[in-house]
Amino acid sequence: MARVFSGIQPSGELHIGNYLGAVQNWVRLQHQHECLFCIVDLHAVTQPYDAATLRQRTLDMAIGLLAAGLDPERCIVFVQSHVPEHSELNWLLTTVTPLGELERQTQFKDKAQRLESVPAGLLNYPVLQAADVLLYRASLVPVGEDQLQHLELMREIARRWNTRYGAAFFPEPQALLTTAKRVLGLDGHAKMSKSLGNTIGLLDSPELIWEKLKPAATDPARVTRKDPGNPDICNIFTIHQGFSPPETQKQVATNCRTAAWGCLDCKRVLADNMIAALAPIRERAAQLQADPARVHATLRRGAAKARALARDTLAEVRRRMGLLEGATD
Repeated sequence: MARVFSGIQPSGELHIGNYLGAVQNWVRLQHQHECLFCIVDLHAVTQPYDAATLRQRTLDMAIGLLAAGLDPERCIVFVQSHVPEHSELNWLLTTVTPLGELERQTQFKDKAQRLESVPAGLLNYPVLQAADVLLYRASLVPVGEDQLQHLELMREIARRWNTRYGAAFFPEPQALLTTAKRVLGLDGHAKMSKSLGNTIGLLDSPELIWEKLKPAATDPARVTRKDPGNPDICNIFTIHQGFSPPETQKQVATNCRTAAWGCLDCKRVLADNMIAALAPIRERAAQLQADPARVHATLRRGAAKARALARDTLAEVRRRMGLLEGATD
């Protein structure tokens, strides 16, 4: 059985972009592969953040993932900083990572140009990503197309380390491209992001879901209710594809193109389907929120399982790199 690793930053509550773009796929993968799913809090501190809320956001993310269907009996769910081997392997991998490759990463260039002072952690972000995956010698990484450059660097780091310290110890991870269509924020332009205020939370109430959907951007060419629309360029229709059954999607597309429905009619149907689909997740989340000790215990068990794998990898890495055995071995 192939081993899969993927991670998500602790932004707090999951939103539907996270769910449709990644988490829904993770729930399927846990039945097909040996999976590790990690809340990557060490990645979150590479840019300015609110330290006072990080712990709660991490817990909220864990609650969201478990409520969305990740089963600790079928996969390992844990917090990155609870397994210190991530940090150690990160440092060891920097010794074989070319500076030029890090500086060429598109995401680094995009983020760095918005900062007056660029932290080294932002530059080394992809090395920590490589450490996350290689620590468990995972062979598959579910990613979107925007992460393919980082994955190729991860493969390059594995090749360089293997060439220097021992052929084929680290597998070169392969991309497991998600089939989910990219969901934009409710503004119809930017990526769905809590910081931009353009999201629908997985745990939002039915009333809040409808309140957020009503003003959401649709086909920009559809000015009045009588104007025919094009569902292929409408972000609301993209969300329908995530939550509405095929027959409803067909009806929505037809009624949009013929102007049989206005945009509010389309959104009302979507809201009803979203509310119904997310109700079981909200119910499970409420149970977990009422019992945070259960969530902490789940994360501790996940970290213990992850550390057992991580320690084996690090012991061999240290041996091959010629490091003297010590108290950690």
